[in-house]
Amino acid sequence: MNTKLLLIFTLLITQFSFSQKKSRADRFFETGDYINAAIQYEEELNQKGYSKPILTNISTSYYNTFQFKQAYRYLAVLTTGRFYQKDKSYDNSFNFMMYQVLSSLGKYDKAVDFLALYEKNEKGTELNKSEAISIIETFKLKDDDYTIKEVSFNSVSSEFGAVKRDSIIYFTTDNSIGGFMNKNYKWTHRPFLDILQVNVDNNNTPVSDVQSISDEINSNLHEGNFCFTPDGNTIYFSKSNAEKGKKKFDSLGNNVIYLYKSLKVDGLWQTPEKLPFNEIGYSMEHPSLNEDGTMLYFASNIPGGYGDFDIYSSTINMDNTYGSPKNLGASINTIHREQFPFVANEGHLFFSSNGHLGLGMMDIFVSELKEGILTKPINLGAPINSGYDDFSISYYNDKDGFFASNRKNKSDDDIYSFTQIGEIFPKEYTANFEVREFASDSYIPNSDVILYDSNQQIVYEGRLDSVAAFSLAIFPGTYELKASSDGYETKAKPILVKEKEAQTYIIYLDKKKSISKDTAQDDKAITTSKEGNKVKDADISAEEIKQELMADTEGPKVIEKNGKLYFDVPPIYFDYDKWNIRADSKKVLDEFALKLEKYSTVYIKIDAHTDSRGTESYNQVLSEKRAESTRNYLALVGYVNARRMKFEGFGESKPLIECDSKACSEEEHQINRRSDFEIVKY
Repeated sequence: MNTKLLLIFTLLITQFSFSQKKSRADRFFETGDYINAAIQYEEELNQKGYSKPILTNISTSYYNTFQFKQAYRYLAVLTTGRFYQKDKSYDNSFNFMMYQVLSSLGKYDKAVDFLALYEKNEKGTELNKSEAISIIETFKLKDDDYTIKEVSFNSVSSEFGAVKRDSIIYFTTDNSIGGFMNKNYKWTHRPFLDILQVNVDNNNTPVSDVQSISDEINSNLHEGNFCFTPDGNTIYFSKSNAEKGKKKFDSLGNNVIYLYKSLKVDGLWQTPEKLPFNEIGYSMEHPSLNEDGTMLYFASNIPGGYGDFDIYSSTINMDNTYGSPKNLGASINTIHREQFPFVANEGHLFFSSNGHLGLGMMDIFVSELKEGILTKPINLGAPINSGYDDFSISYYNDKDGFFASNRKNKSDDDIYSFTQIGEIFPKEYTANFEVREFASDSYIPNSDVILYDSNQQIVYEGRLDSVAAFSLAIFPGTYELKASSDGYETKAKPILVKEKEAQTYIIYLDKKKSISKDTAQDDKAITTSKEGNKVKDADISAEEIKQELMADTEGPKVIEKNGKLYFDVPPIYFDYDKWNIRADSKKVLDEFALKLEKYSTVYIKIDAHTDSRGTESYNQVLSEKRAESTRNYLALVGYVNARRMKFEGFGESKPLIECDSKACSEEEHQINRRSDFEIVKY
């Protein structure tokens, strides 16, 4: 995302001044060349050892170039307190940086510790860490409200800020085809930003070459995010402050971002003009208009705000004059960065922020317009948001649009198209809960149940009757269901309530061993032959059935481990953070379903495991979902009776490769993300 960083910060962050002569690394750092600065600071560390100025600048350089593992290494030293002075006001910023870096790496437990320390030092407030983690997990585990895919016109350059009008998509990029052979931007070592356009078909597939929007608009400086008036004849856009085609610097030597507009006359864009409320020395950027074009929204770091960058609005009057910028207030803005506003036709405000609780770096949020008031922002969650920067969302109809993210290339931005498929604002759904016996799948009468929300507050408590079930109108999210009954082991299970009506969530209890002994393996079995549908001898022993299963080489074999039988099914792989059955795993499960059909009285238990990234509670729920999706696939696609299949998630508790004490590769993490298929009855 660093191609757009000029549109996020002022040109350079506050620099340190040292009494000694500036080194080569310092000179790179002060000009915003963070790539070369990091390289040079590494050499200085070898020569001079750890010092606070060098550690500060090398951490910032890696942070600004999205090299988070390297940034973490040096931030870990800065946040130990080794360099703390009596005044912690500056050092506290490293706690926030560490929170973001660890979040981007998926280490939310540790990340929230640093966020809590930051808020305690900054505000004197105590963060509820368990609640914060629970909220983050909800962002990741809820049912997807969007489907996303990369657009086909992404390139090796950075692209973001896509806006569609009719059959043309406009976007911002550092692709050099904008029409100017200018110097590269030092921060990114790439060309300056331009606004391009491409004609597309109904599937957003290009039907023409990408070209510059206009030589009047694009220059040898930055032109960034933009929006059009409803009639399409005016464009508002972000642009480096310039006069007569040259950068204009303020008294501090900064070239800030201003808001400009250009009018289209006879099909041609005219010379851009600065908006009158731009303030000398401060940036105004990322314009967005409401549906009727009477209100302009934008981000700015002008004095009087809540933090780094805030979201503002300005009225556009009938005579084309503008009202004074109005800050949208503390419910939207934080002491950190809020940027890239977009106003939907209904008046809902979408924007990006690293100040509201999120998945890491900048996330996209939405504030619902209710009775003329913008409500508390909601994180859009996965898959729109990720551990990296997610920003510049826009809709071109009620459900389709674009956003940008650097989740794939880390340093380069890509545009993604999306379709909204779910409700993004809170809504209650009826959920059904049941308590059943694991062995028989029957209800357990007179069960006692308690349902807790993510804050461990009781949502429902009661004793069930002969039908051990209850229904409840409830908001989607993470809950915990605890059940007990005489003669059964008490169990508590995390429950992820989905954004669907009348979903059923079951908790299975096992009988206490002292009361009931599992004699399933001693039961006589009747199996049906696939060939003739003939019933085998009912007097065949369990041992004979076991030998038949283990001798059958067709499809997945049966193996014995630690006194238990398992189907030796090839790995059922899952993508990181996902629980949907991948295409390569569907082929494996299809073959396994045939084996289960052949032995129709075999009962199995599906055990799902995750890697160690993410929190323990998150991974526990994720493994439950993976086990459930595997069971559902076999039942719905493979036509295996669901009553023959139980499932359980073990989270990260039983890894094949230990990754807590070492940095595992992606392949090693993939090995830990697995499913086991135990035969529990035959």
